[in-house]
Amino acid sequence: MDLKETDILGDSIAEHWYYCSKAAATTRMLGDASIKRILDVGAGSGFFSHHLLTHSTAREAWCVDISYPADSSASTAGKPVHYRRSVDALDADLVLLMDVLEHVDDDLGLLKSYVDKVPSGSRFLMTVPAFQFMWSGHDDFLEHKRRYTLAQFETLAGDAGLTVQQGAYFFGAVFPIAAALRLLPGAAKGAPPRSQLKRHHPWVNALLKTLCRLELPWMGGNRLAGLSVFVLARKP
Repeated sequence: MDLKETDILGDSIAEHWYYCSKAAATTRMLGDASIKRILDVGAGSGFFSHHLLTHSTAREAWCVDISYPADSSASTAGKPVHYRRSVDALDADLVLLMDVLEHVDDDLGLLKSYVDKVPSGSRFLMTVPAFQFMWSGHDDFLEHKRRYTLAQFETLAGDAGLTVQQGAYFFGAVFPIAAALRLLPGAAKGAPPRSQLKRHHPWVNALLKTLCRLELPWMGGNRLAGLSVFVLARKP
């Protein structure tokens, strides 16, 4: 996750409807398969690794981000977390790229480089923002290069040497709200770059979390629309 968003939400991030729901979708897509070691690329605060260390069989996480001032280590739920500016080969069975590839010019090159760092059989869980027509000042604020359709992102995963196991859109329940705010007449055009992520009134936050929770059982079949693209793939 982007450290700019960590700065905005602070300690309340785990309760924010967007990240709470995204963590739940991550757990659902991974299913009950055992996890030993996580490689979290572009990890930022390591929010999703911390979530999986707490809510799954994962035993250890390596969080990689060039924004870290130095290498360090800590623990979550009594399990080791290593923060590194870079890594070489790593025996990880799960690689996370959560809203990472939209930030770089060469998304395919970056993905391939991490496919090469892990053993055969490793799973990749990846998310990116959906639909170029949904571009807004939020994308400019986060320095995104592009947004993706599900088909485009599945193709990218295949081109990187991965076998796609499942792909879906998520946040479909709130997609009409976001589309209306961005696309309807009267929506701000040419607005300065700024984050649309903010702390909501508890009732609003609870309502949005409920909408996303109701969507979870149908997530795997959603190839129509949403704010995020999720892809689960495996290195042959």
